[in-house]
Amino acid sequence: MNKIEEIKEYISLLENSSLSVLEIEKEDGTKIHLEKEHPAQQIFNASPIGAYQPTATDVPTPAPVQPQAPAAQPAAPEEDAKTVNAPIVGVFYAASAPGKAPFAPVGKKVSKGSTVCIIEAMKCMNEIQAEDDYEIVEVLVKDGDLVEYGQPLFKVK
Repeated sequence: MNKIEEIKEYISLLENSSLSVLEIEKEDGTKIHLEKEHPAQQIFNASPIGAYQPTATDVPTPAPVQPQAPAAQPAAPEEDAKTVNAPIVGVFYAASAPGKAPFAPVGKKVSKGSTVCIIEAMKCMNEIQAEDDYEIVEVLVKDGDLVEYGQPLFKVK
């Protein structure tokens, strides 16, 4: 595969994923850094000189703004509820294989160092271990979901 085709393949992978940055370092020392442009970062050009410009009669007057009810306040978090967050970006797996029992179901007490889930990143299966002793209160993601760095995976106490 020539380098142009390889780069096009990397671009296609980035465009068809939820990732915003892709960095690759090859064995020969070649580094590739690709970033998606976020909609908020897009720059829109002004219309060229002589192009149509709306006048005051072309623009409809906005409707009066109705006052809205105050937004509901979020519920106060439980004082003793903590979360276990994803240490990397990847695909979340609750068990070692499909059909197997999950590592950390609701109600299970896990000890420091025990595996709570697997996150697959770049075809590597990464076992995520408990950083402390706790009980699983709620599993916040589904098996096979793509998770982001820092995303809460479990509620624990």
